[in-house]
Amino acid sequence: MPPDSPPSEIEVTRAQSEAVDKVARFLVRFGLTVPAILTLEGLRPLSFVGSQFMHLLTPSIGVFLSVSDWEELAHLLEDRRGLDYFLDRLESLDRARRAA
Repeated sequence: MPPDSPPSEIEVTRAQSEAVDKVARFLVRFGLTVPAILTLEGLRPLSFVGSQFMHLLTPSIGVFLSVSDWEELAHLLEDRRGLDYFLDRLESLDRARRAA
């Protein structure tokens, strides 16, 4: 890929999109948009490692999110473009809430 070409879009499944929306709505509802963005951007170089750690935490996450949603989110974040998708969706939901 030439250095000046934009990154290709990631194919996001419906299940991944729904999982992203659940987590993003939670973060927006509790005013955690900015801390989440700062954390995710700061850890961007470790996104694959983080997604693998998410798989390790799967058994204990059922209180917050269904296991299937958690797994879908972890699979999405294995690709750095998935992190971009998550951040774009989080920012979009935050803007919509501020405008309402």
